[in-house]
Amino acid sequence: MAEPEVEAPVIAAEGTPPREERRLWNVNFLLLWQGQFVSSLGDTAYTVALGFWVLAVTGSTALMGTLMATTVFARVALSPFAGVLVDRSDRKWVIVAADAARGVVIVAVAAAAFAGVLDVWMVFAAGVILGLGGAFFGPAVISALPDIVPKAKLVKANSLFHLIYAASGIPGYSVGGFLYALLGAPLLFLINGVSYLISAATEVFIKVPKIQHAKQEFRFLEDTKAGLAFTWKVAPLRYMILLFSALNFFAHMGFMLLLPLFQRTEHLGPALYGVVLGGAMGGMFVGYVLTSLVNIKPRRRFAVFLVSAVVGMGALAFFPLYLYFPLMFALAAIFGLFNAVLGTLIMAVLQMTTPQNMRGKVFGFIGTVAGGLTPLAMVLGGVLAEFISIRVIISASFVLTLLFFAALAFSPAIRRYVNFDPDRDTLEGIS
Repeated sequence: MAEPEVEAPVIAAEGTPPREERRLWNVNFLLLWQGQFVSSLGDTAYTVALGFWVLAVTGSTALMGTLMATTVFARVALSPFAGVLVDRSDRKWVIVAADAARGVVIVAVAAAAFAGVLDVWMVFAAGVILGLGGAFFGPAVISALPDIVPKAKLVKANSLFHLIYAASGIPGYSVGGFLYALLGAPLLFLINGVSYLISAATEVFIKVPKIQHAKQEFRFLEDTKAGLAFTWKVAPLRYMILLFSALNFFAHMGFMLLLPLFQRTEHLGPALYGVVLGGAMGGMFVGYVLTSLVNIKPRRRFAVFLVSAVVGMGALAFFPLYLYFPLMFALAAIFGLFNAVLGTLIMAVLQMTTPQNMRGKVFGFIGTVAGGLTPLAMVLGGVLAEFISIRVIISASFVLTLLFFAALAFSPAIRRYVNFDPDRDTLEGIS
């Protein structure tokens, strides 16, 4: 069978003169940034409230893990198909529609909670819709960012964009536990729903360049095959996806059990859970600021990547061993800092090495494969916590992530890929 043809992308900048490029990307980036800050701020409080609400209503870590897995499963299952549609759609309106839909759903959940009729099945149904919205939103934003930002500023733009989650997470997680104890889940649900609607309204004014395909006819199956062919053809990209699939499995198993660890430990509780997550967000904030200010040379990128992975995951491996809150807060902050550096570097490399008209498909496929085991990890973690010490499971999970990351040091292909220099290397040369 002939290999699907990968067409060359043609970017239409919506008639924007070159002299306005700098102003345009600043305006578009700012609009996208502030919209996502608002929705992310509500999301952090919603996450805290939802986890504690499920535990309070059901008392089951297994059910809590299953609920979290529902949202993730819906997102990863649809991501490759959503990515294909994103590459053939107006990405601005995909972004707006995804946020608007999620806002309406969460407002409905809040209304049911205020009316006293909210049931677990409703939260599960909302989780599916949230996951579907995320499946379209993620590839649309990731693929659009390199088109509204000059190539020379891509790494710094990724850092600044991801500052959203750190900047919103610091107050959101820090006070989320307190607000849950003080105000209850319904109000926090409402705040999140409204924040998504505000974000959608802001994103209406973003201008995202459109991709004009050499083949104007949209053939879903052919486009899907082209994305898969490209992803499989680049060997280091293929290895990276498989590796992160294993990492996501163990890391998410550990992460989802942090909430019941705090809930079941008398001297910790919901309020301190929010504070320690705020510490992690604070560390991420510092990490994103550093990567936006410090120019990491391509030849040193892999060393920084590996050190960040080992130190960050190592901090969480020690996290549950000593339930002393100041130490736990410090370890969470260390993890946040190095995780921010790690994520920024790998995202920039993926964007640099993926053609513009393939980004939606490739990032959708990455989301599915790398995150495909995440729902199973969440369910399995919740079930294991019914029989095994939560502290043991958390620590063992992150020790295993450390072992997988250590294996990166022995892969020349991945080293070349992470050190990719667009001014010197070609994609064929590192494949």
